[in-house]
Amino acid sequence: MSTTVVPRRTTTPGPKGSQAAMRLGLLLRDPLAGYLSLSARYGDAIRVPIGPRQSLFLLSRPEHAEHVLATGQDNYVKAFTYRPLRVLIGDGLLTAEGEQWRRHRRIVQPMFSRRDVRNFASPMAEATGQLLKEWGALAPGTELDVAARMSALALDIVGRALFSTDLTGEAAQLNRAMAASQKVALLATFLPLSYGPRSARVLKAVARRTGHSTEGIEGPVGRMISDRRREASPAPGRRDLLDVLMTARFDDGTGLTDTEIGDELATFMLAGHETSAVTLSWALALLAAFPAARERLEAEVDEVLGGRAPQAADADRLPWTTAVITETMRLYPPAWTIERDALADDDVAGVPVPAGSTVAVPPYLVHRHPEFWSDPAGFDPARFLPPAGRPVADRPRYAYIPFGGGKRACVGQSFAELETVLVLASIAQRFRLELTPAGIPKPTAAITLRPGRLRMRLLPR
Repeated sequence: MSTTVVPRRTTTPGPKGSQAAMRLGLLLRDPLAGYLSLSARYGDAIRVPIGPRQSLFLLSRPEHAEHVLATGQDNYVKAFTYRPLRVLIGDGLLTAEGEQWRRHRRIVQPMFSRRDVRNFASPMAEATGQLLKEWGALAPGTELDVAARMSALALDIVGRALFSTDLTGEAAQLNRAMAASQKVALLATFLPLSYGPRSARVLKAVARRTGHSTEGIEGPVGRMISDRRREASPAPGRRDLLDVLMTARFDDGTGLTDTEIGDELATFMLAGHETSAVTLSWALALLAAFPAARERLEAEVDEVLGGRAPQAADADRLPWTTAVITETMRLYPPAWTIERDALADDDVAGVPVPAGSTVAVPPYLVHRHPEFWSDPAGFDPARFLPPAGRPVADRPRYAYIPFGGGKRACVGQSFAELETVLVLASIAQRFRLELTPAGIPKPTAAITLRPGRLRMRLLPR
């Protein structure tokens, strides 16, 4: 649903020169604080100079998001800010453009329909069951780094569900490598690099050193492809993402190269596990901070499941659990900013955007806009339980965009939604996690919105 507003004058914060440089410096040092500060002071449409002839437009209304991501999406491509990440994880669905992106999306899309993702519930349950077994052997009150545990669990689920591979032995290395790739990509965003072979080698070398790895993500990815190619025959009944990528054929009879397959595997390892891991981490922290919400979730889980492990069909019978996940992603959207470069001059809901400009539509700001969300900084899962006086239909469609929108909306949305609900319900059946005196950590705006170290005490129910 579109929302029509009176166009506002686009605000440029401060004069050219030192003040503009200070604003850009704040965005680089602490992007979340920078975005919030600029938005609070200058409004919903802000132009920030980022170069001699280039500007960043910070747009934070639902109609801005709808135009850039959907109605005007053909005029926008992935922003230059994605270039370092493209070097580090390749041209997968997250970073590719044009015909390559369209061809790969057509291959992958059918696996992630709302109906077909239910086939992944079993490996999700197996991985979660293994984690709960390990937690059951710990003494009550044991302190855990919950963010690290959720990251390892989400990676295990990706390995089992999408690649039919046990990644637990390489989880520590892969998590270090992926965290390092995010850090290096973020730091390299505004460096004047040519992005040729030499700069690619340098960025990969820095990422490997940062992640204390001699092979980065490429090693495990290459081994998965090689192992699958050496199989004498496919495993009976198996049809995972790796099979789909390796057997896909285009109209001319050609298939994906090993490089293209590897880029997609690296992309799904990073994006496919990060979204779920950070969402589960933030959800567990919020439930500990809001005991009434946790008690309601536990009561729902106990009533619906009766002690058994959740199955795919149960997701629709757990509305409060789903609302907790949805509200968590409103407050802490994993993809906290979405950035595009404009190909031609455009008008974005009354905001003139010149060709070559970079447009940022941060879900972190859109989700907290006070015009569309009551108590925008508060944790209130009930806002996603219509009617409750605040029907979801009363909000613009693009007021809530944790998975983006338009044709480039996240292909794994249904997978992540199912996974996070089933995992959260499974944990709530057996355990409570309590915050330490450190409380909820400050979010770190990397490629995803990470909680960093999240120390919590594990208690049996």
